[in-house]
This record gives sequence, structure tokens and C-alpha cells, in this order.
Amino acid sequence: MNPIVGIGEVLWDVYPDGRKVAGGAPFNFAFHCHQLGHDSVIVSRVGADDLGHELRDRVRALGLSDEYIQTDPDHPTGTVQVALDANKVPTYTITEYVAWDYIGWDEKLEPLLKTARAACFGTLAQRFGTPVPVHRFAERLHPRPRDLVVFDVNLRGQYFSEEILRWGIGTSNWIKINADELSVLSDVLGFRSLSDVMDAVTPLAFGCGATILTRGEQGCEIYRRWEEDDGDDGSLYPSETFTEPGVSAKVVDTVGAGDAFTAAMVCLHLEGRPLRECAKFATHYAARVCEYPGGTPKIDRAEVERAAGLK
Repeated sequence: MNPIVGIGEVLWDVYPDGRKVAGGAPFNFAFHCHQLGHDSVIVSRVGADDLGHELRDRVRALGLSDEYIQTDPDHPTGTVQVALDANKVPTYTITEYVAWDYIGWDEKLEPLLKTARAACFGTLAQRFGTPVPVHRFAERLHPRPRDLVVFDVNLRGQYFSEEILRWGIGTSNWIKINADELSVLSDVLGFRSLSDVMDAVTPLAFGCGATILTRGEQGCEIYRRWEEDDGDDGSLYPSETFTEPGVSAKVVDTVGAGDAFTAAMVCLHLEGRPLRECAKFATHYAARVCEYPGGTPKIDRAEVERAAGLK
């Protein structure tokens, strides 16, 4: 098994009507990778409480293993209160000092690190310090040929810092942000464009680097750069920017749509598909996710491929 790994929060999203939905961006990402036909796992932590036991059951019911979900004897399982505005866009009230704030390193993770083919992480699980698994997966995967480290910035409230942003960008092959997050990167780091972000991505010497900007119903923009030997002074870094238009959807809520987009991009890229095809599929796939409540709906891959004109 050469899994795709999501590292960070797994939690219960709690809606105003009292519904609980298993969530957390890295978990949503891992779920959609699994749904798209790839081995995937979530590295996280839950409490030794009823919510933790329920969450493990739900993770397994959705087809993923809970093998790499640790149990915290001292901190509760994470919960997030979700509110939706008139456009079905969520805002989150995130409980602090919960189990996933304390993800540690254990003996199970070393063999996983050796076999993983991709890892994805964000900023939220680093809000009180970067967990050791995030550091080790990011810093040991990104130099390995054909492996992929994705920093899905995924800003939530005040839970980020300049240090976290610079470290994440500097240890990743792909950076995924939305339009609001690009504005924050501009304010905090002085980045004014996708090319500015790309200039800060250090692992380009190990292959293709990309900054992926999502714009919701307006689609996405991708700035990519990759290494080529010019036969003279070592390397050139050709670049390309392209856009993929948005896809109409009957939106129920947008929870998890960005995570689904990231998973779709990663899965098709690992299958060897051109980045433009990855973006087309990912845009259609995320639109379908928006048509269902919660971040982990069942979506038929073949139907999305047909809708995107890729089948």
C-alpha cells in the first residue's frame, strides 16, 4: 500500500439543527481520495470519550481505517459549530484544546511515512504548535521523487501565524488557497500574486510545483512551474498560468468542497493526468459535493468524469 495521507484535525461538525457530521479538512481530504479509488488514511487524534468512539465508528463506516487516529486520555474529541449564511457558505466556531491539538508521533507512523506517496496538511492543526507528524511527513516527503506534499492553507479565524504560513509554503510542492486566503497572504507575507507565492516554494528542484487558487463558483486558477535542464547552467523553471471556469451547482452547503477539490487534484495528478484535466475534474467534483449536506457525501466518479468531458 502506498497511501495518500491527510494529517490534522478529525472532528464533529455540529449544525444548528443538532446534526453531527464527521469532518475536519484533512479527514474530508482523505475520505475523498478514498472515494476516488486511492488508498488513503487520516492521521489525527480523538478523546477517550463517547464522541471519540462515535467518530471512530463513523470514520470506519465511511470506508477509512482509524488505525492512525490516536486516543488522547486528557483532552476531548474536537467539535465545531457550523453556521451557514444566505449563500450556504459556512462559518465555524472551533473548540480549543481538544484531542487533535495534541497529535503525537508513535511507532505506527514510521512505516506509514516510508510508504506514503502524498501528504496534505493545513494551518488549523498547527494553531498551538506544529505537530511532529506534520513536520516529519512534509520535510521527508517533499525531496522524494514522484511524491507530493500539499499545503492546503485553509485559514480558520485567527488560528495561523506568519511563521506557520512561511514554513508550510517552504516545505510543500503544491499550495492550495482561495481568494480570501490570497488576500491574507498579501497582508501578512506581502505576496501580491500567485507567482509571488510560487517564488517562495522551495522544492521546485524536485519536480513540478504549483499554486492553486480556488474561486468557488468562478472556478480556479493554477500557476505551475517545473524543472527542466537547459544543458548549460543546470536548470530552467518554465511557468504557466491557466484558469478553469466554474461549474453550476444547486448548492446545499459548501462545507468540504475545497477539501474535495484538493483530493481530486491530487488523485488525478498521481494517476498521471495532465494538470488541466486534474483541474477540470476537480472543479466538477467539488461542485457536486456542494449539492449535498456535509463534507463527505457519496459522489460517483464516473458521472463526474462524464460531466467534465473526460470519459
